[in-house]
Amino acid sequence: MKQSTARRLPTLGLRANAAQFALLVAVNALVGAMVGQQQTVLPLIAQSEFGLSGYTFVFTYVAAFGIAKATSNWFAGTLSDRYGRKPVLLAGWLFAIPVPLMLIAAPDWGWVIAANVLLGINQGLTWSTTVIMKIDLVGPARRGLAMGLNEAAGYGAVAISSLVAGGLAAEFGLRPAPFLLGIAYTALAILLSGAFVKDTRPHALLDAKLNPGRTPAAPSGTAGAPTNRQIFALTSFKEPALSSASMAGLVNNLNFGLSWGLFPLLFATADLSAGQIGMLFALYPGVWGIGQMFTGALSDRIGRKHLITAGMLTQAAALSVIALGHGVAAWSVGTVLLGAGTAMVYPTLLAAVGDVAHPSWRGRAVGVYRVWRDLGYAVGAIMGGIIADRLGLQAAVWMAAALSAAAALAVAGRMYETHLPPRAPAHEGDARATLPPHHAST
Repeated sequence: MKQSTARRLPTLGLRANAAQFALLVAVNALVGAMVGQQQTVLPLIAQSEFGLSGYTFVFTYVAAFGIAKATSNWFAGTLSDRYGRKPVLLAGWLFAIPVPLMLIAAPDWGWVIAANVLLGINQGLTWSTTVIMKIDLVGPARRGLAMGLNEAAGYGAVAISSLVAGGLAAEFGLRPAPFLLGIAYTALAILLSGAFVKDTRPHALLDAKLNPGRTPAAPSGTAGAPTNRQIFALTSFKEPALSSASMAGLVNNLNFGLSWGLFPLLFATADLSAGQIGMLFALYPGVWGIGQMFTGALSDRIGRKHLITAGMLTQAAALSVIALGHGVAAWSVGTVLLGAGTAMVYPTLLAAVGDVAHPSWRGRAVGVYRVWRDLGYAVGAIMGGIIADRLGLQAAVWMAAALSAAAALAVAGRMYETHLPPRAPAHEGDARATLPPHHAST
């Protein structure tokens, strides 16, 4: 009887949870694909069907998406810590159901904005939850690898879906063909999440129990775990590693938000076809997605800080190439570099947050980090739109390059290394494996 009970207990480690981990990778690919179906197409619809020429107005749908996603990230973290992960994941997919239907039927731009509010809620709830669930499953030893695989699946799917949607738009028109993809993605995700995904909160509780020496980064003089308000302050401003990650994440997604609204319009100035624009846009998340399969694991070996710094500098260089270039060849080089820099940063930032945050409030810390990171969509869209309207498209890209370089310098100066090699090697499936030392203030 005791052996049977032991077999039912959760175990930490990637190999021990391979089936559930792979299922969550597939679900997160569908999350990313929901974004990819519209990225290439919506800026073209704005110009050709609704006659929108002001960049600021065109970018409103990206801002709406970013604000909705950032806000729902907080609720995803808080609710998943309180009620479990799976209910939040399922709720997120319910918000996706009307999105492709609204984009197909949209009689004006207001419908597009409303659809992107719902899409932002879907993305915040589902993507945040799959991140938290993977961190729960793998334990401390393979956290970077887990985040690399998660983000590779999501952004690889963004690239593939963007490319397919661009091809459908070129062959069959801007509507409805590209958005039929979203209907299929949502139906499959609800089936997988409802029937096969298991809640991982017991794994987080096990992590906290097996690693009692890992204390919350609570403010000095505070007993016990920090409150929601304290977690927000720590992750946003006070704790050096958490707040540095939040700042770098915001700038990273500022670049993505800018590219989402601006790149198709910039590429269209060279009289490229919808298919060519789709290909160029797909290079960025494609390299980003594939690269994360390696950079996440690399951060487990060499640490987080220097990879984040180098990644932000690479993004600054890439944006400079895009601003200076013109035509498919130059822009291909720039988007590939931008994807590589983002791959270095994206899973590594999530792993760093997981290094510092205690399992008992990990969901909330991840949620706050993702609030700041995904506000970058809105900041990039609004700032990029205003600058593009007044100074031109290239000026908006130069702004993003300068901010990326500044973020790299800030991380280099303030962030400490959150992941150090464990004192003794441990098998990844061994639930007794100890956490690597960290420097979170206690």
